[in-house]
Amino acid sequence: MARFPELNGKVALITGAGRRGGLGEGIARRLLEEGCKVVLTDIGQARGAEMPVTAVGTDEEMAQVAAELSTATGGECVAMALDVLDEGQVQAVIAATVEKFGKLDILVNNAGIGYLMKGIVDIEASEWDAVLGVNLRGPFLTIKHAGRQMIAQGGGRIINIASQAAKSAFPHAAAYCSSKHGLVGLTRVAALELGAHGINVNAVCPNHVTTGLGAWQNAYFAAKQGKTVEQYLADMRARIPLGRPGLPSDTAAATAFLCSDDAVYITGEAINVSGGEENH
Repeated sequence: MARFPELNGKVALITGAGRRGGLGEGIARRLLEEGCKVVLTDIGQARGAEMPVTAVGTDEEMAQVAAELSTATGGECVAMALDVLDEGQVQAVIAATVEKFGKLDILVNNAGIGYLMKGIVDIEASEWDAVLGVNLRGPFLTIKHAGRQMIAQGGGRIINIASQAAKSAFPHAAAYCSSKHGLVGLTRVAALELGAHGINVNAVCPNHVTTGLGAWQNAYFAAKQGKTVEQYLADMRARIPLGRPGLPSDTAAATAFLCSDDAVYITGEAINVSGGEENH
């Protein structure tokens, strides 16, 4: 049931949303349930060693996810391929969104690389560039061009999906932590620059989830610590005050709230969705 009726008819573009079980799909589902029209985007195909087919939303899967979400929610959800590193593609997808739906009210920057986890002395420069590119250059480009559209319309909402890694440091994650810290900085600058145009810009900082990219990260860090995934997750539950890892629906709920009228006076914030695990 929709909690924010003012979102009915709003148009949302979500990056990195072409895979089943991930944060992007969860956010799309929630916004569709709120009555939004949703454009799902993902890269569509592999791009070299840093973006293998196992880590991207393919054109086929993305189209299936959009169709499944439309059927499940009764909403309107379409898929468009988007490489967020390509400024021309960013402009084209925003233009296509406006052409189809007449406007763009909400941008959710969810695309990210979180599977190149290496120590500082081991990570290749090409891997560093890939992570910083998708996780920070990508949001810069989408904010730049969505921001222009929203200025012309007189307002909008931009939500950047950051991470607990935007607040804390983790070993074997130098590029990822750096990119997410940078994303919070970008969020704050964008909020300052775009606020006068009626555009709110915020970040959501989830902790580990157990699906999608989070499942891969949990297995990776369990192995690094010499633990089974089951023991790693048990230790995680023990250190989280609310007693469980995050779910895509938790991040989706925070995103929907930040898009609603209840959040009209909130901008430039990085909101933790971590069950109390991240406390600053």
